[in-house]
Amino acid sequence: MLALLTGVGTAAAAPTPPAPGLEASPATVAAAGPQNLGAIAAGGERPVSGKAPSAGPKFSKTGTVWRVITPEVVLRNTVTDADGDTANLTFQVYTTNADGTPKAQVDLDGSGQYGVLVSPYVASGGTAKVTVPYGILKPGVLYKFRTSAYDGSLYETNWSPWADFRIEPYMKFPAAQTSSAIDPTVQAIQEFTRSDPGPALPTFAANGAVKREATQRRTCGKQDLQGRKLCIDLSPPTAESKARAKKRAEALHDTAEAKARKTGTPPTAVAVAPAVELVDWCYDKPAGKDYMTRTEACLKNIGSGNLIFIDADNKQIGFATFDFEQRIKAYPNKAASGSDFGEFDQQIVIVPVAIDAALKGVTMKWNIQSTCSSCVTSKTRWADNQNNPAGDTAYWSAQDASAYSGRWGTTQTTWSGTGKETIDLGWSVTATVDASDTAKATANFGTSGTQPRRELAPRCDDILKSSAPGCVLPSFALTWTVDTNLYPAAGAYYWYMQQVMPDHAGSRRWDSLMHYLGPDTTLKNSAGGTWTSDNSRTRVCDSTWSVHKSDASVGSVDCDEFAMASTHESGGFPNSVNLVTSGSKCAQLFTDKMGDGSANFGLLADTRTATNGPSGTERCGRAAIPSVQNQRAFSGFPAPSWRMLDGDGFFLTLPGFEHCTSTATTCTWNKVS
Repeated sequence: MLALLTGVGTAAAAPTPPAPGLEASPATVAAAGPQNLGAIAAGGERPVSGKAPSAGPKFSKTGTVWRVITPEVVLRNTVTDADGDTANLTFQVYTTNADGTPKAQVDLDGSGQYGVLVSPYVASGGTAKVTVPYGILKPGVLYKFRTSAYDGSLYETNWSPWADFRIEPYMKFPAAQTSSAIDPTVQAIQEFTRSDPGPALPTFAANGAVKREATQRRTCGKQDLQGRKLCIDLSPPTAESKARAKKRAEALHDTAEAKARKTGTPPTAVAVAPAVELVDWCYDKPAGKDYMTRTEACLKNIGSGNLIFIDADNKQIGFATFDFEQRIKAYPNKAASGSDFGEFDQQIVIVPVAIDAALKGVTMKWNIQSTCSSCVTSKTRWADNQNNPAGDTAYWSAQDASAYSGRWGTTQTTWSGTGKETIDLGWSVTATVDASDTAKATANFGTSGTQPRRELAPRCDDILKSSAPGCVLPSFALTWTVDTNLYPAAGAYYWYMQQVMPDHAGSRRWDSLMHYLGPDTTLKNSAGGTWTSDNSRTRVCDSTWSVHKSDASVGSVDCDEFAMASTHESGGFPNSVNLVTSGSKCAQLFTDKMGDGSANFGLLADTRTATNGPSGTERCGRAAIPSVQNQRAFSGFPAPSWRMLDGDGFFLTLPGFEHCTSTATTCTWNKVS
């Protein structure tokens, strides 16, 4: 009888007939009048759709719109039958006008007749659902859908309420740009705190809080024959010492710049650095902080020292004040050092502030300690501020002391070992005065760092044969900047994985380093050879991966794994915290074209393995990324020139996406100029 009322005809006899309203709305059925409806209802109660239809996965809303993370949209709603019969739901989808009202029905089944999808029967009170096949609904487009119930004999006389949904990718980005100004290898000079600055200075936690107060500010030597002693009292940088350092840097700059103009040298930053400076960029850095790169360290937080000469009754005879700084420079290969060996140099800067006439003169000796078993360290070469030789010692008479009579002591250490060696260093200065033949005092400047940090300990090796023997400061965390102008799909995928992986591999936001799988790894593969990135990749991009359908404009795609196969964080690396038995355990993603009229693409969930998409707790990812981007986004990683060995840490930054804050909403790529 209902089929006759609605005009659907013989379709009503089918096991899962289309809902009313395809030819005439449920309101048309109601218009047949109470008598007819009563007659229809005589055979039982009509099934009813739920009032809150939903779309997914993940079945979460952004405002009033369901956010769907895959083109294979799952539509669902509850259905109730008062008679307790099983029932199904017919799903109808429309595009929308600018004001959000229904515009045109979408042909969901490709029939061109009814254009709906019908769910299987479910128990009364259950949830009925259908999955829209790939290619019918487009990412970025706002859709509306509704449902109508059927229990095998009776239709629902009203549609459910409309529900809005949109396929929203995790990330949105354009086609790859043809050119870019991003330098993937550029490194920023980093501030750091020393873990062992010596007993005279406090140590600090990463957040800047004092971790340990100074334990010994003053040290004194033995009495001389007249009962007199010499003491050194060290103190951290003060406002006065920082101001002195700033004035000295300005004076050194002016002198160097004047010399550059005189010789016709272009006034670049390097050209105007003092010739005596071991680390070109260090001289004008603010005092009170320490800085480093992969090959250089600039220590400007050593502070000042008061040299105090006292008699047998502990009365002061005279004093002197000095400011101290240090430098370290490692040479990553033979070409950089000019030596046939690995090499690193060290430098101390000592500047007198004042010397009492009672001391007559002061001599400073720089003491360097080293654990190196294959090193030769030269004598200290002393120079003045203009890099003129200043004798075999750092010496000042009481009359010579001034801010412009600094002494720069430099040593060269060459390493002739094999394999690799991390070298611990220690420093102190010993002072003597002309007023006494034997009085002296030594100040401890700390070491290259406590275990396990060893932040200033050089490492030398001859493992990278293509790069000759060389040395670096391996504690410096390098940064690989993915060129998200050229490789936006890869960058989008990496950013998403950094946010959701429990260890946030490579993310600066979480201060989580990735660790390089180097040629010196001791891990072996099943054939007894050295474990390589190919071994890790085979586990993640295994036979369980296949290409997801996508728009032809995406082009050829590859399986791109994250974390990268060349890192210890890879899901395929045997010792990884992210180790999986198969790539099927990873988050599954793919690239597709947006359908909102833009030229953009999106990163979407591949729900063929996990029907609800990534859970956000997976320890690895694999994604269908355009082949060129997959192959090039990390291919230029300069491990040899950075002298990276197994386990060296680095960050992975993604400048076109670092403004993003959450995976709960779509993040759109920004071009980096």
